[in-house]
Amino acid sequence: MEKSPEELYRYYRLCGKHFETTSVNTDTPNAELKDDAVPTVFDGPNQSHSGQAKRGRDSTKDNETKTTGRKRVKKSEEQIIKEEMQDAPDEEEYKQYLKTLFEVLLLLGEQNIPPTRPTDGQTESSGSSNFQALLEYAMVNGDEVLKKRHNVNNGCCSAEQLQQLIETCEKSIRSKLVQEVKENGFFSLLTDDPVKISGKCLLPVFLRYVDQSNYQRERFVGFLSFEGDVDDLAGNLLSELEGWDLDMEQCRGQAHSFSAPHFKQTRAFAAKVIEKYPRAVISLRSTHALNVTLAGSMSFPGVQLVMSTFRKIEAFFSQSPLLQADFEDAISIFYPDKEEKVNELKEICRTKWTRRQDAFEVALEIIEALLLCVDSVHDNEDMRWTDQVTHNALEISQSLTDFEFIIALVVLKNVMTLTRALGNSLQGSSMDIHFAASTIKAVTQSLKEVSENIDVYHEFWNDEAVNLATTMEVPVKVPRSFSRKHQMEARTLRPESFYKEHLSVPLVNHVLAELTRLFSQDHLMTLRCLSLVPAVIEQYKSTEPEEACIHVFNSDIPNAGTLSAELHCWWVKWSKKGKDETFASNVQETLQVADVKFFPNMLAVLRLVSITPTLALQESSDVAFRRFKTYMETMPDKLKSKSLAVLNLNHDVGLDVDSLVETHAQTYPDVTNGSSTA
Repeated sequence: MEKSPEELYRYYRLCGKHFETTSVNTDTPNAELKDDAVPTVFDGPNQSHSGQAKRGRDSTKDNETKTTGRKRVKKSEEQIIKEEMQDAPDEEEYKQYLKTLFEVLLLLGEQNIPPTRPTDGQTESSGSSNFQALLEYAMVNGDEVLKKRHNVNNGCCSAEQLQQLIETCEKSIRSKLVQEVKENGFFSLLTDDPVKISGKCLLPVFLRYVDQSNYQRERFVGFLSFEGDVDDLAGNLLSELEGWDLDMEQCRGQAHSFSAPHFKQTRAFAAKVIEKYPRAVISLRSTHALNVTLAGSMSFPGVQLVMSTFRKIEAFFSQSPLLQADFEDAISIFYPDKEEKVNELKEICRTKWTRRQDAFEVALEIIEALLLCVDSVHDNEDMRWTDQVTHNALEISQSLTDFEFIIALVVLKNVMTLTRALGNSLQGSSMDIHFAASTIKAVTQSLKEVSENIDVYHEFWNDEAVNLATTMEVPVKVPRSFSRKHQMEARTLRPESFYKEHLSVPLVNHVLAELTRLFSQDHLMTLRCLSLVPAVIEQYKSTEPEEACIHVFNSDIPNAGTLSAELHCWWVKWSKKGKDETFASNVQETLQVADVKFFPNMLAVLRLVSITPTLALQESSDVAFRRFKTYMETMPDKLKSKSLAVLNLNHDVGLDVDSLVETHAQTYPDVTNGSSTA
């Protein structure tokens, strides 16, 4: 369809100097046409549009050679005009096509539906993809752009193009989250156990911050590569993290799982962060029980046998309610005359008891019932269980009847008894956590006393383990792995001496060292700032909150000079409780108190305390970690994707589709019309 001079000038940026002024309608009479178009064939290397147009109008020569030349120019101009007319519609068509793709992808992400399906290693056909199925549905319902692309490309979207779309979403989501964190100031860095996705070891990363409305937030922002040379890994992790454009100078806390298989690497990473950013204080993760965290970070074979068996037990009984019912029946058999005890243990075992603060104590109470249950399943006399279930039962049984497991469990139970109350308090109310901060010193003193008298304590622990092993008909001996390597020494070495040197002594020392590292002075000061919570003030009404604790944030508060006066006013306000008056009982509730805005220093300190990883988030804010665990547990391994995980777990971030389209179009230009190259 032919275009008028005015349309060519206005919408296709063909220079107005190529037309008579009267042929183009301008808003202003006698207005001069702008020389703002894209270059055309009229432009010489050193000539302007206006100069060429003037010479074209002033020329009066009409010999045959010149006429032929003008015809050639006219033909070339028509070709350029045609290309210019087609270029804008092609670009808009490509963007409309991308918009449809992104809308479908975001829809799948919101529903946590993988765009592809398991294919047992085979290349997936376009027809077997959830993503392609929705695109085909759109075509059936009249999406002409998709139809055209489908015909041209022999399919709407290749696997490579789909991956590019997903990566664009991942980068856009992370960019938006990082920007939100920047706008809200300080934050904490949290990681979980490394995971395997598509054959690569990756470290999941979360950020905790307080938003503009003073609500605690925690977001999953992606994975860092956890592969490569051990010596360089910590530096590589930090470099990749900084590459996300995070302002690490604003990082005020960090927490990691420190699980034994990756303990050295994770600890090196934490040390590298604090070396470069000293304000990023190491702390405990609220999602991990203290005792389980301490045990999980130990590399001693016996302790690792206990922890790996715990994971197998949890996975085993989650397979079927019938297995859980058999286990509960076994508990009743071992406590025939203790109905209250039986009901209590059954209730505990219906939860994820292997992750509790008292997991080791519970394990010792049910170990015989547990062995009876798994042996019965392995025997499979009534043929109820599959070969895989019976095999799993055998593995658990073999661990339970290994003396190395039994004595490690006994030592863990006795040592962790000293830290159990502390761990429970840290998972309690603000009052409990404030109190816990003042008990760390007493706990470490108790552990030092045990360490100094380890001979006496280990003798008691060994006797307890031997008595239990005798009851369970388990032979008392050194680990088989040790006896194979040291046959001569193993013949004369007493098991009691072996386990003292290789288990009890290093275990107590490890717990002492970890408590010191996890609860530094700055961390304890931060926890003691919970004395600013109104309910805590009211409880200790005769004692004003400790100003010395708040000084740890002197460089981060608006006006340190008025801190003392403001703190006193804050204490006076909350130290007297009226009848039927309810005070805020935690940091989150305190941040929502209307009057907090009149205390700028208190507000700043409370926001900083709120991002401490040790403090549990309220359920409404604690969704990122639960979403992550659900994704890793329910998504088939073949469908897991580091980029898709970011999309699935942040489907509520509110991505702008048009922005995604613009970003993607710039990164991956359209190549179907042959005019662009990717």
